[in-house]
Amino acid sequence: MASKLLRAVVLGPPGSGKGTVCERIARSFGLQHLSSGQFLRESLGGGGDAQGGAAVGLQLWSCVMDGFGASLAAFLPLILAPFHCGSCTGFPRTLGQAKALDRICELDLVISLNIPFETLKDRLSARWVHPGSGRVYNMDFNPPHVQGVDDLTGEPLVQREDDRPEAVAARLRKYKDAAKPVIELYKSRGILHSFSGTETNKIWPYVYTLLSSKIPPVLSDEEN
Repeated sequence: MASKLLRAVVLGPPGSGKGTVCERIARSFGLQHLSSGQFLRESLGGGGDAQGGAAVGLQLWSCVMDGFGASLAAFLPLILAPFHCGSCTGFPRTLGQAKALDRICELDLVISLNIPFETLKDRLSARWVHPGSGRVYNMDFNPPHVQGVDDLTGEPLVQREDDRPEAVAARLRKYKDAAKPVIELYKSRGILHSFSGTETNKIWPYVYTLLSSKIPPVLSDEEN
């Protein structure tokens, strides 16, 4: 594990590669990757204590239906409890969530991924997922071995309603409006670092260099 405490958030619109970047950060720097989306899937699936897990799942469901509204902040202690140092993706999505996060921990840095609209639209429209695990496939650059089924389970893949072309533009506009005050908040604190590009592989070396100046890596860039 890393010898220095580090708390980082990776921000970006849907389809920007947040999950991929966080997974690489976790491997390269010995950190833990906290995904609010994964937490929601596990809770809604009834993981953990049967009665308590169901209660959390029901409350989280109302938050999901509300588009990850500020009410999700009430579950921050549950989401963050196991993580003493790590990188988080998918949260915060709103200014209310960012302020709630402030009351629990102080962030060391925030990484913002800036991807062109057309690139995001193409990525999302080509994205299919395995509902049980959340594994994501892209039909253009990361297709499944067999079209339409998950590589590990052989179960059918689905395209989420909000990944369909007609819904993508609305999702991106909604993210832009909600994220703007969050980004401005972290920019005013001097902890925001923005990276622009169309490919995660080209953005990653710059993210790695930034983090290497903050915390010792456990893997070289070439090993990742």
